Amino acid sequence: MLQLKKSFKVFILLVSVALGVFCGTALSEWSPWTKELLEKMQSVFPSGRTAFWNSHTLIETQKLQNLLEEVTQLRAEISTLKELSQIALDPCVRTNWALKSTGATIDTQRTSQTYDCKDSLPCRILRFFWAASPPDTILQPKVFPGNCWAFKGHQGQVVIKLPARVYLTAITLQHISKDASPSGTIVSAPKDIAVFGVDTEEDTEEETLLGMFTFNVEKNPTQTFPLKNMLLPRAFSHVKLLVKSNWGNPWYTCIYRVKVHGKMENQKDLTQGQDK
Repeated sequence: MLQLKKSFKVFILLVSVALGVFCGTALSEWSPWTKELLEKMQSVFPSGRTAFWNSHTLIETQKLQNLLEEVTQLRAEISTLKELSQIALDPCVRTNWALKSTGATIDTQRTSQTYDCKDSLPCRILRFFWAASPPDTILQPKVFPGNCWAFKGHQGQVVIKLPARVYLTAITLQHISKDASPSGTIVSAPKDIAVFGVDTEEDTEEETLLGMFTFNVEKNPTQTFPLKNMLLPRAFSHVKLLVKSNWGNPWYTCIYRVKVHGKMENQKDLTQGQDK
């Protein structure tokens, strides 16, 4: 019964305010009513309950903000997945232009030097069992522990001369998994990488940034990344892979295999190289 009386008081207060606004009556003209109704309102809604209402509102607002942030992040992830799914369905991705057997080569003049094993004590110990592989190792299909090209430190680059001018759409980087590694770690794997399309004519050289990505060692050892080949697609004769960091090895970084995907500028130049 008490709760019913309080509800009725609230109803009367709301009706009174509505009538005052509707009729254009100033609150000062019916201040006795206002004062009495406000006092009754305070008895119906104690200060503690008002504080609870404000606190509850803030919590709900924060939850809504967090939800909006999650939605934004999910939209970005979905967009990336769409790009990758389109690449996976693209027949150009099944074509690998970075195969030595179809004419791809390494531009050694613009490629980092191969790591010399004598620069680190662990490597010197294993030197009798492990020989340095040349840069064109990354252009061959055989991937097994130790069969990689290594350069000194965590920063380096390799420039691949393609067998034809290609409209580049994606690049694939392949490493071994932790399970396949004799040490159980793959800290020598590249991490942050930038890809450039390169054009060389006589003494001039022009580079165009096509994408930056991170090779995640916690994911599949073979990872494909879409490239942004400008608003107007352009064909390139070379691809430059710039490694900016690795996953923690202080002495060297290993690249096992690189695949370059895209469509040839002139289909009559060369039969498309199919990945083996």
